[in-house]
Amino acid sequence: MEGDCLSCMKYLMFVFNFFIFLGGACLLGIGIWVMVDPTGFREIVAANPLLITGAYILLAMGGLLFLLGFLGCCGAVRENKCLLLFFFLFILIIFLAELSAAILAFIFRENLTREFFTKELTKHYQGNNDTDVFSATWNSVMITFGCCGVNGPEDFRFASVFRLLTLESDEVPEACCRREPQTRDGVLLSRDECLLGRDLFLNKQLFAMIFAMCLFRGIQ
Repeated sequence: MEGDCLSCMKYLMFVFNFFIFLGGACLLGIGIWVMVDPTGFREIVAANPLLITGAYILLAMGGLLFLLGFLGCCGAVRENKCLLLFFFLFILIIFLAELSAAILAFIFRENLTREFFTKELTKHYQGNNDTDVFSATWNSVMITFGCCGVNGPEDFRFASVFRLLTLESDEVPEACCRREPQTRDGVLLSRDECLLGRDLFLNKQLFAMIFAMCLFRGIQ
């Protein structure tokens, strides 16, 4: 009976750690992908050291989970005490790291809100100025995900720099306008109506996705 119980525990531990291994591999893969900076998300959060630090922490956690799952699987299958000891130590490290992250998130929760991104957008966005990295990055994000600002077109009503540069003639930037299907840089549809605040991209509430990607960003 005792042998059957231990055998059951061994296989349960293997299955559990296999999923941890897969989860860690996914996090690690996403972390490496965003570190390559394919669309420039890092520029959006470059002014916030907390988010930059969080990106590295999450990347490290992906690596730890990957190694943790590997040690757990091997330790369970081989019944190796040394591997199981390392597995326990990694569990302890991850627990302490999660506790620290929870404390930091609570202390700096004001910097991790939708309001922070809205404030940064309205303060620094310059419209179609491709020489400004911050503005070019936001344009890329809005075109790629088919959204308009953080909350919607109303964000640009209070974007002081954008309004000044366009002499208040445009309600929204061109990045908010719909384009021909399957063409990122295609012809704008109803350009004049769009710039007046009509015929826009529907805001698809992708803030959570953008914010998650931002958290994975690292400094240059």
